[in-house]
Amino acid sequence: MNLCLFDLDHTLLPLDSDHEFGEFIIRQGLVDPDDYRRRNDGFYQQYCDGTLVLDEYIAFTTSVWRELDVAAQQALQQAFMEEVILPAIQPQARELVERHRMDGDLLAIVTATNEFVTQPIADAFDVPHLLAVRLARDPHGRVTGSIDGVPSFREGKITRVEQWLAGLGRQWSDFERISFYSDSPNDLPLLERASHPVATNPSPSLEAVAQERGWPILRLFA
Repeated sequence: MNLCLFDLDHTLLPLDSDHEFGEFIIRQGLVDPDDYRRRNDGFYQQYCDGTLVLDEYIAFTTSVWRELDVAAQQALQQAFMEEVILPAIQPQARELVERHRMDGDLLAIVTATNEFVTQPIADAFDVPHLLAVRLARDPHGRVTGSIDGVPSFREGKITRVEQWLAGLGRQWSDFERISFYSDSPNDLPLLERASHPVATNPSPSLEAVAQERGWPILRLFA
């Protein structure tokens, strides 16, 4: 069996689900639009620049919905999927996942976006394993705004994959081929760990690295 890992935002999706969820929250009328958009855009720019402090962003991005009851949270997830995500999923992204599934690969999405936003997206792609930023919960099961464990961000993606594999009774060396698809230089640690890194819809900086190292470049989206 081979292992195939996918980043999510701008890799399998032609958008950033974290940032788009912020815009979606604004459209729901749950926040002051100008202030929330300013902060949401600022955090996204920090991510693109490689300067994001993830703990601060998680506290911000969960601040509105974590105060809602479970039914309201689920309604937000469903509406976000129907309004934003499902229309954005393109056939070529599904075909990429299906090709690796048909090859018998062990599949996982490894993303720095939190599990509340991304679990329904992983379900939509029918990818059975999601390694997303886990959200800490209080004794009553309510999200606190903190991160649980190692975040799947930068070098943390390697740690989370290793922990996940260990839970399956596996390790890196069990796989003849390890593919990882990503668009972002934030994912260089895991791209370098994979035997078959694929720069997918890459940012200019990742494309430059891919060209220098001879990595394949895949453009799923126009």
